[in-house]
This record gives sequence, C-alpha cells and structure tokens, in this order.
Amino acid sequence: MNRNGPALAFGGLLTLILLVVLLIIAALWAWPKYRVYKQEMSGIAALKEAEWSKQILIEEARAREQAALMQAKAKVTLAQAEGEAQIVRARAEGQADIERAKAAAEANRIIGASLKDNEAYLRYVWIKGLQDGKGERIYIPTEAGLPILEAGKAGTP
Repeated sequence: MNRNGPALAFGGLLTLILLVVLLIIAALWAWPKYRVYKQEMSGIAALKEAEWSKQILIEEARAREQAALMQAKAKVTLAQAEGEAQIVRARAEGQADIERAKAAAEANRIIGASLKDNEAYLRYVWIKGLQDGKGERIYIPTEAGLPILEAGKAGTP
C-alpha cells in the first residue's frame, strides 16, 4: 500500500509536538502579560470606584449643606413671621388699651358731671364710708397738706 504512511504519521506527530511546544511558549509569554493586564484593569476599576465614592460623598455633602441652608432660611422666615405676629398683637393690645382708656375717661366724665353741684350726695357717701370703717385711722389733711397724725382712732373714745 502506501509507503508514505509511516513518514506521514511521523510528520503529523512532529507537527503536533511542534504545535504543542509553540502553544506552551505562547502561553508562557502571554501569561505574565495577561496578569499585568488583569492587575491594570483591577486598578482602573478600583480607581473608578474610588472616584464614584468620592463623587457620592461630595453630592451628599452638598445635599446636607443645601438642607442646612433651607432649614436656616425656614427658621429666619418663621422668626420674621413670629415677629410680625407679635407686632400685630402689640398693635391690637395697644388699640384695646386706647379703647379702654377712652371708655374709662367717658365714665369718669359722666360720673364727674353727675357729682358736680351734688355736695349732699358726696357728704352722704363720705359719712357712709366713715360708718363702715373697722378701726381704721382717719387722716385729715391740713392747710399745709400734711395730715394730723394720731388725732384719734375711729371707734375709740
């Protein structure tokens, strides 16, 4: 049959061995390069992760700052509103005091007008007050505007 059969088998085996040796050499050459590439990619990934973490921290800090600023503005607005409410309340209280003073002045005017030229009634009220006294001291002003002290006690003989 074919005499080239064993030579062909030997050539195929030699080719196969050569191919395996070339693959081993390629693997030995590529493996360190692959490890360097893998470490480089891991480093880039770690760097990107660190950058993203940094960006997240920056955004969180900005958000906290904005929240604090908004809270401060809200406090200022609330304080202004409270101040304005106190002003309105003070004005209302002042107006109420004015109205009470006007009413008291009107009452005094009416009482004063009714007591004018009504000395008999005033004397009656004065005497009634003296009768209702319970051991009180009575001070009578003199011409100099000074009271006579210990002139007598009400209810003592």
